[in-house]
Amino acid sequence: MLCVRKWSFYLVFCLLLPFKAIGFSSFNYSTWNLEWLSSTPSSKFTASQRSDADYQALRHHFQRTESDIIAFQEVNDAEALRRVIGNDYRLFFSDRSHPDNRHRQFTDINQFTGIAVRHGISVSDKPDLKLDKESNSRLRFAAYVVVAPESNQPLHVLSVHLKARCSGAYKANAACRKLKQQGQALNRWIQQREVANQRYLILGDFNHNLSYPSDWLWQEITQGSSALLATKSTQAVCKVRSRKQPNKTHQFRSLIDHVITSHQLTTKNVSQVAYQTPDLFKYQLSDHCPIRFTL
Repeated sequence: MLCVRKWSFYLVFCLLLPFKAIGFSSFNYSTWNLEWLSSTPSSKFTASQRSDADYQALRHHFQRTESDIIAFQEVNDAEALRRVIGNDYRLFFSDRSHPDNRHRQFTDINQFTGIAVRHGISVSDKPDLKLDKESNSRLRFAAYVVVAPESNQPLHVLSVHLKARCSGAYKANAACRKLKQQGQALNRWIQQREVANQRYLILGDFNHNLSYPSDWLWQEITQGSSALLATKSTQAVCKVRSRKQPNKTHQFRSLIDHVITSHQLTTKNVSQVAYQTPDLFKYQLSDHCPIRFTL
């Protein structure tokens, strides 16, 4: 009997040890820009006007990602998000969404970043990383959490949504200058993590093709670091409904949603989860497809 108890204790100890040592292993991650997702749609943005059937279609598509942790962008409120991902997650919205930050919010509809973490996974909320220099900025707040903060290897995670209209070569215009500043802010954050020997993930909508050879923004973000682009070889398979010709589809030639990791991490099965073509004409989905992967 004593021997049985001894081995039972040993078994429980061994089962608990890997989580303590590795912390965030074997979780499924995803990132998804949900395009003006809001429970209070705006007359200004057609994409925000969704029916129950639209939400059901989004929820079905989300379930295909099998996510434990999702970085989201362009979400106005928790009610709308829960209609897509359900109630099995803790929601960490950008600090910009908090009531004491009304001065950083738009009055009708907002595009917040955030991170949803499945119940049972240890996580701590951290202050946003503000990516714009302007003191009155109402955009570009990267939501920030630490997964498995009590473990020997906590994981620092950012959900980002960077400046649009500078997806390719650098041009001396306002959009590219703004995007460059945001890349430099991410680089400072990466440098801080690496000096402290901390593991990190940056996920989200970069509005830019980081995987282009010698891309200027990738160089800005990763200068002097050992960061890796997990989506470097990921195929762009996402088709969406064409804005100019709503009865036709449009397929993006390259990714603008990306996953950046610290050098200690290995990702596998990094892929875009494409919509079924008939669904594009039946439902109001999103102009982005989610990207999923496993650490």
